[in-house]
Amino acid sequence: MTATAPPVFPLEPTPIQVSDQVLDDLRARLALTRPPLHEGNEDGSYGVPDDRLRELVAYWRDGYDWRAAEAAINAYDHYRVSVAGVPVHFLRKPGSGPRPVPLILTHGWPWTFWHWSKVIDQLADPAAYGGDPADAFDVIVPSLPGFGFSGPLTGFPDVNFWKVADLWHTLMTETLGYEKYAAGGCDIGGLVTSQLGHKYADELYGIHIGSGLPLDFFNGPRAWDFARNRPLTEDQPADVRARIVEMDHRWAPHLAVHMLDGATLAHGLSDSPAGLLAWLLKRWNAWSDTGGDLASVFSQDDLLTHATIYWANNSIATSMRYYANANRYPWTPAHDRTPAVEAPVGLTFVTYENPPGIHTADERVRAFETGPQAAWFHHVNVNAHEQGGHFIPWENPDAWVSDLRRTFRDRRT
Repeated sequence: MTATAPPVFPLEPTPIQVSDQVLDDLRARLALTRPPLHEGNEDGSYGVPDDRLRELVAYWRDGYDWRAAEAAINAYDHYRVSVAGVPVHFLRKPGSGPRPVPLILTHGWPWTFWHWSKVIDQLADPAAYGGDPADAFDVIVPSLPGFGFSGPLTGFPDVNFWKVADLWHTLMTETLGYEKYAAGGCDIGGLVTSQLGHKYADELYGIHIGSGLPLDFFNGPRAWDFARNRPLTEDQPADVRARIVEMDHRWAPHLAVHMLDGATLAHGLSDSPAGLLAWLLKRWNAWSDTGGDLASVFSQDDLLTHATIYWANNSIATSMRYYANANRYPWTPAHDRTPAVEAPVGLTFVTYENPPGIHTADERVRAFETGPQAAWFHHVNVNAHEQGGHFIPWENPDAWVSDLRRTFRDRRT
């Protein structure tokens, strides 16, 4: 079968428009922000420093222009549909080439669909960027249910990554009418995408993901423990011990709170945009390869565009729910064949996220290919890059595009 998009796209676009009432309320809340006492936290070692957040809060209130961001977002067509009763927003960029392959890209947390914005055009219209038009994709970028404009979400309290995979398959094959499609994702979106490659392999050309997490990553009684009970011992090399501590600092509070107490945190983050911004900012800063300069990855406008997408539909509580529900409703296999993810899999790694004891990009590839995670995947294209952090398509878009194209180049028919 030859990969083609439906001759006529079956839906009418609906532009994104946040109401003036929501924006006025946001500015009023920002004006009433009461900062906490932050004595002794000038270096941020206790968390987000007050002066950094004050600066962003003031700019969000008085300088940031959501309407300009909204106009850039609306340069693409947006759609809102109900999939099995669940509201879903997605962006679409039609492919420009002889046989565009349908491609669904899934974000994670604290991502928004807009974190894919730097790769959409290159993937849809490669010839416009000096590429081969035969590599074109018909690009579909949804907001995860309960995130951003796929909200507010009610009636789906058990939402998690493997249930979203079923929704995405319905969206692509029934709602949009694609006979076969490709998928890509990072973070939670990587797990959604891996589940598609596990359960629906025969109906996919393949998948491309930004991490090699096994599908049972959140199973078990201590799934919130990123260290997986890994001890610190005296005989470990100093660099390994330091890396374990560094990665615990980066991930442990996030996973533990979201999995064990997210609803409590959400009371504060839903009420206070400054609180929401602080929680998001900590992760955008810690998880990105900034070299100590956050502005090298996210401008102030970038940060506030993503934050406003979280704020506009009061989606923070349902976005955090994914972690708890991945554990409460554990992943179970749809088949017992190996590898579990039978669809062809491409992977893009970055050295910023190297595990302890792994230092270079080449070592990262070898560690994956010889390690236990490789057995989960029918991996056909594994790459690692020195540049970029957790938000790979945003931080190193050229690498992501090149790797993804390579994954699918010989798999389009």
